Parts: sequence; structure tokens; C-alpha cells
Amino acid sequence: MRELAERALNVAQLAGAAYADARVIESREQFVEVKNQRPTALKESSGLGLGVRVLVDGAWGFAASAAADPAEAERCARLACRIAAASARFRRVPITLSALAPATGRYETPAARDPFTVPLADKIDLLIRTSAACRVDPAIAVAQAQVHCWEERKHFASTEGARIEQRIVHTGGGLCAYARDANDLQWRSYPNSFGGHFEAGGWELVERLDLPGHAAEAAHTAVALLSAPQCPAGEFDVILDGSQVSLQIHESCGHPAELDRVLGHEANFAGTSFLTPEHLGTLRYGSEAVNLVADATAPRGLGTFGFDDEGVPAQKVDLVRAGRFVGYLTSRETAPLIGLASNGTMRAESFGHIPLIRMTNINLEPGVWTLNDLIADTGEGILMATNRSWSIDDRRYNFQFGTEAGWEIKGGKRGRLLKNCTYTGITPEFWNRCDAVADDWEIWGTPNCGKGQPSQSMRTAQGAASARFRGITVGVGYGA
Repeated sequence: MRELAERALNVAQLAGAAYADARVIESREQFVEVKNQRPTALKESSGLGLGVRVLVDGAWGFAASAAADPAEAERCARLACRIAAASARFRRVPITLSALAPATGRYETPAARDPFTVPLADKIDLLIRTSAACRVDPAIAVAQAQVHCWEERKHFASTEGARIEQRIVHTGGGLCAYARDANDLQWRSYPNSFGGHFEAGGWELVERLDLPGHAAEAAHTAVALLSAPQCPAGEFDVILDGSQVSLQIHESCGHPAELDRVLGHEANFAGTSFLTPEHLGTLRYGSEAVNLVADATAPRGLGTFGFDDEGVPAQKVDLVRAGRFVGYLTSRETAPLIGLASNGTMRAESFGHIPLIRMTNINLEPGVWTLNDLIADTGEGILMATNRSWSIDDRRYNFQFGTEAGWEIKGGKRGRLLKNCTYTGITPEFWNRCDAVADDWEIWGTPNCGKGQPSQSMRTAQGAASARFRGITVGVGYGA
């Protein structure tokens, strides 16, 4: 890896690059799925390749190859320089990079048990037992369980002198029980929807989740949702559980804080942002209870690493402090445009993709309430849990979310189960209605965050706890 990167950098400089970096990445992935006690998917893939990024005449060029050999390293470096030179003919202003002391070092994800050493037969057996434990009622039509693990070994080098090695390991899994009758289909996931829960770490996470031990409860709830009353429509005080707050953070906090969106560099595919530069330091984004950080050092987060894909060390930075918007996710290119230095958020899906600003771990700091005390203090309202659907505009301003399950709050106690719960809001208005955050904090992994053209999928995370929002519009799309 080191020799390939060095060769690419040498050739790039000879071809006229004022700056160059090279990433040599070896990766592997495994996905196992069982439905109704039968294995239905097994995906195993691996890759090794090189990506070279250069600056020539103030413009970027990038080239990559899956043939990791010296000749390809040289070819990629020359091609990247030709692309940059061609791009420079049409640039408006030259790209400048924020200052960075070149880093040398190694980072490795702490993992008690390498997920790739766990026998495939053991994984399939676990999922079959989980699926079987879901079959608690004839109404359960599909009982699905899965595990997913990734490993990435990368070597980063730059013409500034950075030399970095990293090994990143991500693991996770979950289950979902689907119930149906003649008129309805409902489902309940554990521990989260859309594949489960994922962390930076090893197989110890899957063991901690105890999927078979939680399968029956999820299935019983799915069946109960079939006959549960419809979520009412109107204005209610709402408590969202931590997993739902996590997605709310991801969509309405993390994405709009990406500075490339703000500056219009990311507009076609995933939209722009309402958090334009005049709001920095002035916008009342949320209430005093809302404190958000981007923390690439947080234990167990999918956005945790030692260095980003520009060689910038992992950092913890404020985005929102006591409700005031105070920071962006930045790169070495974008940060100088607003007078800052990069806070290390550039990552690429693979060696074949150019790095983009991506969320790290976007964490809502916990409060002091227990969930039970928060429910008791609320009196009347609705508790909503586990995302089912979402929609948000391209500025991340107007949104609508739905959850798998909800419960009435009556007299300060959790009451009847409710189905088809939805809520809507405008991002800063919504977060200004957050008057309490609980202490049941967890870092929730998002394994499939999409961004860019060509599209890239990245694993990110959000630390979140249950939180209360006052006077929220509920029941959109289902009537009174």
C-alpha cells in the first residue's frame, strides 16, 4: 500500500500537481439475511484499489483503479493531472486548502471479537433462531433477521508529508416482524428499523443485542398494531424515542450543516441547506436544551475514525450550543471560504470515489430526565418510537416523519398503543419546541447515508436520547 501511494505521489508531482494525495484501500463486506427461518441472502465482497486526487492550476482532478499495481498508480496520477488541467480552464477561482500539519500515525477500531472470524454457520443459526422466535402468532407473515459487517484497511499519503494507516471495523444487525390481516400491514423492528443497529466495533455488538431474546416482543407489538387505534390528528406534545430523534438529527441537523451544501457545491442530487453563512453564530436553531456536536472521536460511532480522507485528525466540534447555531462540517477546500480551518469530515465510500463532506457522529447531548419522569411530566401527549418513513425538502427545512409505533400519554402514564403515527414541522421551529432531553442516550448507526453525484453511500451515526417537543402537528396524511 505504501509503495503504491508513494509512486502515485511522485508521478503526480512530476506531472505538475501542486498538491496530491493517494488512498490505497482494501475492503471487505459480509451480509447475511434470514426470512421465515430460511437463509435468503448472503453477500460477500472484497476490493483493493487506489484513488489519486490532485490540484493543478487551482482545480481538482481525480482518478482511480481497482488494479493496485505500480503501473496503474502511475497511470492514475497522470490521468488525474490531465483532468485537473482541463478543469482549470473553466474554474472561476482557484481552490486553496486550509493549512494542515502533515500527520503520521495509525488508528484501529477497538473490537473485542473480529466479526469476520465468526463462522458463517453460527451467524445463520443465530438468525434462524431469531426468525423462529418471531413466529408467535399466525398473523406474522414475515419474520426477518440480518447481520452486516464491514472492514476497511486504508493507507493515506500526501505530498505535504502525511502518512496514515487505518483499520475501520463496523458491525450490526437487527430483526423485523411483519404482521398482516385482511385490511392492514404493520411491522415492528428491533433494535431499530431499516436493518437494525450498527456500531464501530466487533461481534460483541450482535451478542449484546440478543436478537432472539427480543424477537417475541417485537412480533407481539406488530400483531397488536393491526387492531390498534389510529394516531389522532391535531397538535400534541410529543416525546420521540432515541432512535427516532437520531434520524431527526441526521436529516434536519447533520445534512444542513454540511458546508458544501451551504455553498452550492452539493445541489443537484441531495439539495442545498437553509443554514446559510449569515446564520452562523446568530440563528436560534433550537431551545436552550439543544446542544449538538460533530464528534469523530465518540466511542462506537460509525462516524468515528482517526483521520478523515484528507488526513485531518478526528475532532469534536460544536454545531449548536444552547440552541444557537455555531458550526459547520467543513473540508480543507470549503473551510477557508468562511475563514475557518477544516474540522475533518471528508470521507469517500471507496477508493473509487472522491471524498465529500460527510457527517461523522452528530450527537445531541443528553439531558437529566429519565424517560419515565419525562412521560409523567408531560401529562397528556403521544410517545412515538422507531422510524417508519420520512420526507424532507432539499433545503432540509420542511419535513414529515412517521414511526412504527406510538402510545398515548394520559395522566402522565403510557397508555394505549397507536398505529400510523406521523408528525410534521419546520426545522428551527421544531427544535425550538424541544424543552427536555432524557438521559437514555445511545449512539445510533446509519449504514446507508446517500450523497453526491455519482452517488456515494456512507456509514454515519447520531447520538441521541428521548426528547420532548411541545405543540407538534401530528396525524398528517391520515385525517382526524
